[in-house]
Amino acid sequence: MLFYNLGIYLYTFVILLASAFKPKAKLWVQGRKNWKTKYAEHLKKLTGQKKIWVHCASLGEFEQGRTLIESIKKQYTSYKIILTFFSPSGYESCKNYGCADAVFYLPYDSKANAKTFIDLVNPDKIIFIKYEFWVNYLNEIKRKNIECYLVSAVFKNHHPFFKWYGGIFVKSLHAFKKLFVQDKNSLELLKSIEVNNVEICGDTRFDRVLEIKNNFTPIPEIEKFKGDHKLIIAGSTWPQDEDLILETFNELNLPDTKLVIVPHDIEEKLIKDTISKLNKYQLSYCLFTEKINADARVLVLNTMGLLSKSYYYANQAYIGGGFNGGIHNCLEPAVFGIPVTFSGNDFVKYNEAIDLINLKTAVNVNSSDELKKAWTDFFLQERSSDKIRENLRAYFESNSNVTQRVLSQIKF
Repeated sequence: MLFYNLGIYLYTFVILLASAFKPKAKLWVQGRKNWKTKYAEHLKKLTGQKKIWVHCASLGEFEQGRTLIESIKKQYTSYKIILTFFSPSGYESCKNYGCADAVFYLPYDSKANAKTFIDLVNPDKIIFIKYEFWVNYLNEIKRKNIECYLVSAVFKNHHPFFKWYGGIFVKSLHAFKKLFVQDKNSLELLKSIEVNNVEICGDTRFDRVLEIKNNFTPIPEIEKFKGDHKLIIAGSTWPQDEDLILETFNELNLPDTKLVIVPHDIEEKLIKDTISKLNKYQLSYCLFTEKINADARVLVLNTMGLLSKSYYYANQAYIGGGFNGGIHNCLEPAVFGIPVTFSGNDFVKYNEAIDLINLKTAVNVNSSDELKKAWTDFFLQERSSDKIRENLRAYFESNSNVTQRVLSQIKF
């Protein structure tokens, strides 16, 4: 435990130093300043009311848990919801989220912070989405005997719970009344370390992306840009993704196909870098936040909040992040019945990516030649697009309704 706490303090110190020149680190630090006073003042209005604390690491986990939060808000109206985030990308995007009664940064994981924060919130129930096993918080939750659940979790062999040094992490798992996991492998791994309060319930992201699809509203700007053309949407792209995508798109030179790039980070400097690459290949482009040019070949979606429903307009999608530690959400495009490509070798960490490859609705690519072949094959095989759509429809149908299965086992 000593080494764990030293690691937490070192991590916090590094972020403090980085905050001088990294905007996200600065938000991380500023968002936690005087948190005790700010949170206590905000929570005064909830004194004496039943509360559920929901924790999400970042925006992706929030999207994963969103259907759960909104179902609780709708079905169990007497409960107030306290939503916390570890990262600025989650907090800054959701700080005005209407279904939460309070949205906070989670203070860093020290024993004192955990005790103070939990005393202030005084939750009746706690839900952690997917992961983030902060040992001091979990130990305090267990000490106070607060009803706590882990939802949509995935466990892999390389996680610290299954290593020789993982004792304190295994112990922290006993804070959970039940762990709702996505797959059989996670269940068996947990049983191997004698964590038995586990149930396979699937992934609540399926419910979320189906909800987005079923409540789709048009995006006139993308409609205007696409016109009668085919469309590739590259979502959550990082610089290395864009290098690959633009090289391939330029070489293919498909006059009937357009491209939408949706950067993972829309910081001005990064958008300028994307524009420089477009100019290098002499690809005509327009920015979403400026006038849409229907004659341009590339649209840069330099705004937040539209990616998930923009896939409605795509004939196929590329998912970014694979060169930077892990691909982003490939369920978002797949729910619209379109094939998907993604790069990097870490896709094996994501059950849905493996499922989509096995369904022959996704391809992993790591070079321009591989991406060129995948895009070309999917366009040439349009006669099989009905089969792709049917496979994906059945896949989502068989994996849906996770939210209600989880809620049925939490006693309110």
